[in-house]
Amino acid sequence: MSHSFIGRYAPSPSGRLHIGNIMSSLLAWLDVRSHDGTLVFRLEDLDPDRSDYEYAALMAEDLQWLGLYWDEGWFPGNGSEYTQGARTRLYDAAFQVLDEKGLLYPCYCSRSQRLAASAPHPGEERDSSCSCRYMTDLQRAEIEAKGRKPAWKVIVPDEVIEFNDAHYGVQSENLKTQGDFIVRRSDGVYAYQLAVSVDDAAMNISSVVRARDLMSSTFKQIWLIRTLGGNIPEYAHSPLLVSEEGRKLSKREGDLNMETLRKKYTPEQLLGHLGEMCGLLDTYRECTALELCQEFSWKRIYKDDILISI
Repeated sequence: MSHSFIGRYAPSPSGRLHIGNIMSSLLAWLDVRSHDGTLVFRLEDLDPDRSDYEYAALMAEDLQWLGLYWDEGWFPGNGSEYTQGARTRLYDAAFQVLDEKGLLYPCYCSRSQRLAASAPHPGEERDSSCSCRYMTDLQRAEIEAKGRKPAWKVIVPDEVIEFNDAHYGVQSENLKTQGDFIVRRSDGVYAYQLAVSVDDAAMNISSVVRARDLMSSTFKQIWLIRTLGGNIPEYAHSPLLVSEEGRKLSKREGDLNMETLRKKYTPEQLLGHLGEMCGLLDTYRECTALELCQEFSWKRIYKDDILISI
């Protein structure tokens, strides 16, 4: 087993996995297994208000039901070091490094606060600019005297970040386009962008596979990892599974979740449908995850979003 190629599952335990989550997990598993690598399972449980370990246990069971086993990481009742909730000291240290580099400032805006601890979804806009960065010490003192606690944002440079996505090719964007972003909420909860960057570097993750709606986060995370002195993984983004209306699936809405799918299909049937939908199989047939691994290549995976056909 290769310890030089390390991939990861990193779900948020905020609901039952749906078919889009399973597609991303399957492609991450196939990517690692095709390189004879190591797969890590960790929980993105930053937000205590949205995390439920009953969902985490169901996620683990659903992945195992499909044969998508991992090599190290979280299991129900074990592996707490693979939960973000247990890794605050690492985020504290990264926050301190950013502060010492003069890259942080307090922000008193309410927008984006609630969402900052979770991976962004389409339509959940982040602040593109923030006047808090230019406040005087007196202005800040006046606000805090009223009991307002700040979140903390990182100052992004006028810098173009470029990476070669294993599926979509070369991607580039100037960080200024997205603007400064939150790294710690006003309640002390660390933000998704910082925690994921710290975890991927600390766990020596070499390959990150996830849905393409997180492509814009990749630029931020590459910059953060580089700024904090870590090794930058390779990235591969996959197409989204969408409904007939063109809508991305959501755990919050219970779209085609595993409770429903497990009543309707065997693991081999569900994997066959996923293999056909993403382009690995020319026609539907029942198969195991290991059999799909023999077909796996990013060149075969569709680039356009995929209409769900089950």
